[in-house]
Amino acid sequence: MRSRQITFWTLLVFIFIRCVHEPRRGEVLEYELKSLVNSQSPTGNIDYFILPESSDFQSLPNQDKKNPMNAAKVELGKMLFFETGLALEPKYNASLSAYSCSSCHIPKVGFTAGRFQGIADGAVGFGISGEGRKKNHLYQGVDVDAQGARPLPTINLTFVTNALWAGSFGSFGVNKGTESVWHQDTLIEINFKLKEGLEANNERALAVHRQVINKGVTDMLGYTSSFDVAFPEYPESTRYSRETGGAAIAAYQRTILTNKAPFQLWLKGDLNAITENQKEGALLFFGKAGCVNCHKSPSFNNMDFHAVGVNNLYQSGLDVFRTDAADRRNLGRGGFTYREEDMNKFKVPQLYNLKDVGFYFHGASKKTLREVVEYFNVGVPENPLVKPSQMSPIFHPLGLSVREIDQLTDFIENSLFDADLERYAPIRTKSGNCFPDNDPQAQIDLGCK
Repeated sequence: MRSRQITFWTLLVFIFIRCVHEPRRGEVLEYELKSLVNSQSPTGNIDYFILPESSDFQSLPNQDKKNPMNAAKVELGKMLFFETGLALEPKYNASLSAYSCSSCHIPKVGFTAGRFQGIADGAVGFGISGEGRKKNHLYQGVDVDAQGARPLPTINLTFVTNALWAGSFGSFGVNKGTESVWHQDTLIEINFKLKEGLEANNERALAVHRQVINKGVTDMLGYTSSFDVAFPEYPESTRYSRETGGAAIAAYQRTILTNKAPFQLWLKGDLNAITENQKEGALLFFGKAGCVNCHKSPSFNNMDFHAVGVNNLYQSGLDVFRTDAADRRNLGRGGFTYREEDMNKFKVPQLYNLKDVGFYFHGASKKTLREVVEYFNVGVPENPLVKPSQMSPIFHPLGLSVREIDQLTDFIENSLFDADLERYAPIRTKSGNCFPDNDPQAQIDLGCK
């Protein structure tokens, strides 16, 4: 009997010691993930993936040396980005002062359009999150100011050197050596002004989207003194313009960072910021699935271009405007460089705040993030127009199980979601107009008039 008691107590002690000293799955998972993230960091340190604070201007990369950042410039850019009062050259007077840059980049939906195709001039309404924006019946299809591909979100842009899916704008970065194609149209010619990507893109965008900035407009709307403070180095004859307005918006855009996302908190030391399931998904992202091989910057973007064989916007079956089979924007990088090796290749986008966006890839061919993960897992192109020789060599079946697909989707969808992007929007603009849209129906939808 005594022998049995000794055996019993020995077993209890053994179990106790084992429980105390054997690491739990959570501890092992934490160690594995940190080790893997460190190994995938170009610096060998997990801190590489931590996004800067928005107010830490010195830490924001890819700034234009001719457009140094300061608080006054950022504040002006924020106001101009949401200012519908700049919409002064619409095709029809019905859209006068009725839209803004933020018409296609709404904070509450990750600075996307809230729909598959952004529309500025030529649309009415807003709905709840931009999904209710429809073509104005006065406009013919060719008059509508709509984008030929799903608009990229204007978040974490400080990690972007050249703008748009094709990287068309910006005189440096990936566009060094492409000077021979800069004369292809008056918009691309802005690259000869030797600007960084955001500055070049914004200046031409203000013109393309029929927005006006001049001394008369800044006086009328009340922005003249703001331009004076933000751009004292410019003579008054050129201080109030699309160039300076675009520069201010670029400065503001570099501060829109998803630095409150759970994964960011985890990187900074909060071990409970993401769930064990999301950590399993992160292990897949940085490991087996190989997502980090393309999405390798702190914002998980990249200035490389890849063909992954997805459909274009005109092939989506959705009611789209100003794009069709002849649209050279369907060719991605090749539509800009005209090089055969660039055809059907698109820029690797950033991955934060994709939750509930509703449309993915440049052609909006997928409706959920899980569909995106499944597409990469299967590794079979859907667009027959993309030649096998053009396909990215890193596009291949991943071999993920259903459970692993769920885990990877959970990591991207929830760990990379900053729920408070509306902190980057102003309370009101100087015009006092509704924003992001100001047509009568939008005013009703937004409850601002």
